[in-house]
Amino acid sequence: MAKYSKKAGEMVESAMDRKKRGTLRSGRSGKKVTSREQAIAIGLSEAREKGAKVPKKKSSAKKSVTKKSSAKKSTAKKATKKSTAKKSVTKKSSAKKSTAKKTAAKKGTAKKKAAKKSTAKKKTAKKKS
Repeated sequence: MAKYSKKAGEMVESAMDRKKRGTLRSGRSGKKVTSREQAIAIGLSEAREKGAKVPKKKSSAKKSVTKKSSAKKSTAKKATKKSTAKKSVTKKSSAKKSTAKKTAAKKGTAKKKAAKKSTAKKKTAKKKS
C-alpha cells in the first residue's frame, strides 16, 4: 500500500513548479521559497488540507525544535536581565548627573540675582549722594 496518494504527489509537483518559477511563497511571512525541502513541505501541507492521503507529521521533530527554542529563550532571558541591570545603573548615574546640573544651575541663577541686586543698590546709593 502506498504512503502517499497520487493527488498528494501532484500537489508536491505543482509546488515544485511554482518554486522554480519563483511564485511559491511561505504562508506566515510571505517570503519567496527557495529551498527544495520547503517546497515539498508546502505541497504536502496543501495536499493534507484538500484531504489527500498523506502521513501525519512526525512529532519527534517538533519536540527537538521546542527544546532548542526553550534553551534559546532561557539564554535570551539571562541576557535581558543583564542588560536591564546595566540600564538601571546608567539611569541612576544619569539621574545623579542631572540633579547635580540642576543644583549648579540654581546656584548660578542665584548668583546672577544677587549680582543684579548689588548693582541696583550701588546705583541707588550713587543717586542719593
